[in-house]
Amino acid sequence: MFRTNPSREFQPETVNIEDLVPQDHLLRKINETIDFSFIAEKCRPLYCQDNGRPCIDPVMLFKMLLIGYLYGIRSERRLIEEIRV
Repeated sequence: MFRTNPSREFQPETVNIEDLVPQDHLLRKINETIDFSFIAEKCRPLYCQDNGRPCIDPVMLFKMLLIGYLYGIRSERRLIEEIRV
């Protein structure tokens, strides 16, 4: 007999990102090897400290561009889709 449990449909599921990405993944190796903190210090003078909206983290933007370059993604929309995965 086929049965479904509708109450189980909306139960939260805990997912650990560390389990989703393999330990030998290229991006893990890059992140362990390169310290990207210098990017924030280089970009700090380019942003106003007391006016305007909060910026997107420059380190995150640089990493996104690096991923696009490494994987040959030329479209920004496609890059956003790939990063979500």
